Amino acid sequence: MNTLTIDCRLDGSLQFVWSDDLSALVGEGQASIRRVSEVEPDAQGRWWADMGRIGGPVLGPFTKRGTAVEAELEWLKENR
Repeated sequence: MNTLTIDCRLDGSLQFVWSDDLSALVGEGQASIRRVSEVEPDAQGRWWADMGRIGGPVLGPFTKRGTAVEAELEWLKENR
């Protein structure tokens, strides 16, 4: 089961982690999508989740990309 956390701002905007399944939420309104982290492999094939764009740590290394993405989402849930 997926969990969606939405941060409602004083200016009426919403902030959430994007998923293609959520495209209906933006519907007719304006959307500004911005990447806040990166999940990338290194030269040895290990995966890292870099949260530096929002002042967070680099998480990893992980042997699987999916594990790095899970760590990225968990960090966002706990810290944003």
